[in-house]
Amino acid sequence: MTPAARIQAVIDILGELEKTNQPVDRHLRDWGRSHRFAGSKDRASIAERIYEIQRKRAWLAWRMGGDAPRALVIGSLLEEGDLEALFSGAGYGPPALTDAERATILKPPSGSPPPYAQGEYPEFLGSELQRAFGDALPDEMVALQARAPADLRVNTLKTSRDNLLNALQAEGYDAQPTPFSPLGVRLPEGEAKLGRGGLFLSGAFEFQDEAAQIAALLCGVKPGMRVLDLAAGAGGKSLALVASMHNKGKIVATDVRAAALHELERRAERAGATIIDTHPPDGVFDVVLLDAPCTGTGTWRRQPELRWRLTPERIEELKATQDALLKQAAKYVKPGGRLVYATCSILPSENEDRVAAFLESHRDFAIIPAADVWRESIPGAQPPNLGEFFRASPHSTQTDGFFTAIFAKNA
Repeated sequence: MTPAARIQAVIDILGELEKTNQPVDRHLRDWGRSHRFAGSKDRASIAERIYEIQRKRAWLAWRMGGDAPRALVIGSLLEEGDLEALFSGAGYGPPALTDAERATILKPPSGSPPPYAQGEYPEFLGSELQRAFGDALPDEMVALQARAPADLRVNTLKTSRDNLLNALQAEGYDAQPTPFSPLGVRLPEGEAKLGRGGLFLSGAFEFQDEAAQIAALLCGVKPGMRVLDLAAGAGGKSLALVASMHNKGKIVATDVRAAALHELERRAERAGATIIDTHPPDGVFDVVLLDAPCTGTGTWRRQPELRWRLTPERIEELKATQDALLKQAAKYVKPGGRLVYATCSILPSENEDRVAAFLESHRDFAIIPAADVWRESIPGAQPPNLGEFFRASPHSTQTDGFFTAIFAKNA
């Protein structure tokens, strides 16, 4: 493909992404399969620009005076060379620049970009994010624009962290221990080929951000317990809990998505985890984990498109779901047991507000400070922002954004 043809492909793909909720990486994979003429270098160049635009979309829209795909692409090219040559209308490239586009290119907007454009977040979220971070908001938003590293969780049913580190380093990876999770290994971003390697296929590790590892550790599970993972998805935390339980006891993992549970069964077999059942829950449990559906605002480094798909209406829907699932989860906690509520969100409306609403209607539950749980059961340095709750963010903890609250039910 010519450089101009690549640019037209980016414009086309951005337009397609506006009509789907499919993750960008999957959409790009499907696009590549249906456009066989695009070579590996073409696909890499197109993907790089798509992600760059997703990470800078608010600023680009402010600079260009609009967020149409063509305008965003032009904005992304302002410092890269001869726009007239790329937008000539020749071959498979985009049509020639209009007079209005040339005028916008030559005359930037006056004044500084508004805070939402500098921070790359939807304008309607400004007050909620200010509530979450206060004076640290600019730094937090800059950190959420960066690319995330690849975090791995060692599967202690099969190996140790030291052994995994040695094996990865022997294969040439710049693998280092995560600073807080005793089970984590961190590599620079772009290590996708690890998922096809022998270590992964043997079950030695799973991909899991350090914040999610910490949330699983804060469940405080022990061998022999009965545990319910109420919204398990594909089971990343179920697998972490199995390892903490030394594969002894019972974990019931449920989810409304049958395909996710099928994936969990496949992953459990690879990991050597034999105590997970995916049948509907019955009776009561020592620990109930609710890793609730949420906005995913804490994962913006990994899926930057999510920030532009979020709406106030979607947040209200998710809050109602979270409240309903917390109410359901409470019924399965035995007297003296624990309920752990987690989200990959940085929004107080999905986190502290949901905790407060739950406690108001469930007087038989009380908060166990997350810092106390850590000191009692987890070795090593305590993460920042670990107090009554666990709050994580790229700026404060160098992880994805995450929230965890731990409740105890009266005995």
